[in-house]
Amino acid sequence: MRINDKLSHCVRRNRSFCFFFALVLLTSSYVVSAQSTPSRVDQLSDEQVQEFYRRAQASGLSESQIEQAAMSQGYTLTDIAKMRKRMTDLRMSSQNGRGQSVTDTSRGRVLPTGLSRRLVDSLPYTTRRDSTKLRVFGASLFENANLSFEPNMRIATPRNYIVGPDDEITIDIAGAASDNFKLKVSPEGTVKVPNLAAIFVSGLTIEQAEQRIISRLRQGGYQGLGVPGSGITANVALTNIRSIRVTLVGEVVRPGTYTISSLGSAFNALYLAGGPNPETGSFRKISIIRGNRVVRTIDLYDFILRADQRDNIRLQDQDVIRVADYGTRVDLTGQVRRPAIFEVLPGETFRTLLGFAGGFADDAYRASITIRRNTDRERKILTVTEAEMATTAPQPGDKIFVGKILERYENRVQVAGAVMRPGDYALEPGLETVRQLVTRAEGLRKDAFVNRANIVRERPDMDRENLSFDLGKLMRGEIADIPLMRQDSLTVLSIRDLREQYYVVIGGAVNKPDTIEYVNNMSVADLIALAGGFQEGAKPNLVEVARRIRQDSAGIRATTLETFRFAVDRNLQLGSVETNAAHDSAAAFRLQPFDIVYVRTSINYEAQRQAFIFGEVMYPGNYAIANRQERISDLIARAGGLRPTAYMPGAQYRRNGRIVGSDLRHIMDDPGVEENMMITDQDTIFIPRRSETVGIEGAVLNPSSVSYKVNYNFDDYISETGGFTDNARQRKAYIIYPNGRKDRSRQFLFFKGRPRVEPGSTIVVPFKPMENTKMSPIERVGILSLIGTLAATAASIIVNLSRQP
Repeated sequence: MRINDKLSHCVRRNRSFCFFFALVLLTSSYVVSAQSTPSRVDQLSDEQVQEFYRRAQASGLSESQIEQAAMSQGYTLTDIAKMRKRMTDLRMSSQNGRGQSVTDTSRGRVLPTGLSRRLVDSLPYTTRRDSTKLRVFGASLFENANLSFEPNMRIATPRNYIVGPDDEITIDIAGAASDNFKLKVSPEGTVKVPNLAAIFVSGLTIEQAEQRIISRLRQGGYQGLGVPGSGITANVALTNIRSIRVTLVGEVVRPGTYTISSLGSAFNALYLAGGPNPETGSFRKISIIRGNRVVRTIDLYDFILRADQRDNIRLQDQDVIRVADYGTRVDLTGQVRRPAIFEVLPGETFRTLLGFAGGFADDAYRASITIRRNTDRERKILTVTEAEMATTAPQPGDKIFVGKILERYENRVQVAGAVMRPGDYALEPGLETVRQLVTRAEGLRKDAFVNRANIVRERPDMDRENLSFDLGKLMRGEIADIPLMRQDSLTVLSIRDLREQYYVVIGGAVNKPDTIEYVNNMSVADLIALAGGFQEGAKPNLVEVARRIRQDSAGIRATTLETFRFAVDRNLQLGSVETNAAHDSAAAFRLQPFDIVYVRTSINYEAQRQAFIFGEVMYPGNYAIANRQERISDLIARAGGLRPTAYMPGAQYRRNGRIVGSDLRHIMDDPGVEENMMITDQDTIFIPRRSETVGIEGAVLNPSSVSYKVNYNFDDYISETGGFTDNARQRKAYIIYPNGRKDRSRQFLFFKGRPRVEPGSTIVVPFKPMENTKMSPIERVGILSLIGTLAATAASIIVNLSRQP
């Protein structure tokens, strides 16, 4: 519910003050409610009333608003009147005393009200630059919202702080005499101590003002105040500070007059104005003008690069900050740490400019830099060497680019392949030949192919050439050593690089048939162990190895490989050997690369196979197939035979999930019939009860299921569903029997043959295919018109021919 009284209006105007004041009222209410007296206000002490009044004034509310808030907290009009009278009495007694003595000795310092605040959204669009565009160095300093340069109110008052109107000075007197004064500097620059003449302090430092005030207090009755040994001390502090107005002109983002704290600095004022305009303003020539005289020139680079705040002086009232136009700006890009647009002052060189950018990047080309400079009519290219950078000065509009070093080496040679430490090496004294390079790489590996090595060398025209040599003879000193050149790359081949990858294959009755990397001295038992050992049905005494024929011969061999047969026991021990070629012994037999090992399966080993039978049998379920000759009748007999309700014409036999169309009704009487098939793994037999329905599907008027009637034939069931539709293919109608068999309709001349209907059957009448070639009426008219035209033309030709003599 929305409240329209004055308090709610006040809350909407100043929520923070009202919330604070409500807490004060609640605190006071709690103190009073703890008392058991008729009047809530009478139970408050003078200190509590003064604290209540001080906090209410600090909240910024008027007296009428304070009264409304008090009534909302349960205070009556009588309580409010008593509170007002007590506060008036306390104010009068305080004014009749000596000075402005109060009990509050707090040293809290707050910023003055009405200070200017920066509105980021009001900054011109020119400060929102494209992120891909080169930035002006230093512009981001004043775009950071967390860097406002606001003064810290908790620091001690600077001794050189200049006192001015609206400052508040607090004096604490302690010792033999005790008093407290809060003195506000008047617009005339004076402070008024009770019973003393006005003291002029404006324009003095806080230290000078303190000496003047203490001196005047001694004259006013505080003898020995501040004198050592007198027992009376005085402490003068600046509690509340004033605001000052400064003006920013020139090339700033938002020029104007700003109200800041008297403790504010030049950077604080520049931040409020958005800083120098990045497009036109100078970041290095910012003048602080006081009394028409430049008192300080700020170079922001000193602060950005070295955190030097000597130029960040405290401002005074009516100071003017002027940002000049930039003089010389240059673009520095390429391989430097901080690419940006930099401002250069007279006397600064390219070496100074590189310092602004953080110096060269790690992969910078340092021998020279490239400069694009504007002339009166066009541009020109300058190259400044590293020695000239310290003496050459940039000019306005220079665009400087620092390149990147080349991706090449001045003294590198490489070695790769079958050496102990391949890699890059320095071409230097002591490493100038191939032998020295191989030695530095800690020699050749044992698999090095020493008959040939090659060097890829870069020719003067950047083409490459290949140099081949006998590395073995070179290392033995039989041929001269080969001098190396820069960028040479030596490759030493391995014997493995010059042959196929060696492997052996094992398959058959092992747990993990696989292709395995060949290693020397590998036996058949080793390979079987790597393949996970024998399977349960393996025949260890029949392990066969097939080997390639490597020996070349003049003629053509009749055989294409060699075979070896082994007997291996379950403990992977070799037994006798039988080969079709001479061989020493089984124990000495070792595999060679590309051998294929086969482990055969035992003849009589076979995993259990099972079939499923369910439906109208005595013991439906899963049955293991006892032998290879077991048939359907045998499985039914093992299941206890048929139940009386079994309907064998509808029995279904499935293999691999598909129905095998067969008539099983006679297999129990004559197991020799063809339908009595042999059972295989996962076969399924389903023997249903007799079904009492017949299904009719397809191109009939009312596809449905009807009850079976013994005296009904095929056409009678069609009539039960309303007959054929117009697009029915009557001659193609067929029937599906419950055992999966099918039978179709037949017709010879005028004689129709319909299949027999059995219980549980399904009659299917196919639809005629859609006629996509039938012509539309428009096409027919077009063809008839064409025929008529052709006929008229032909008649006219015949008439003309008949008239000729």
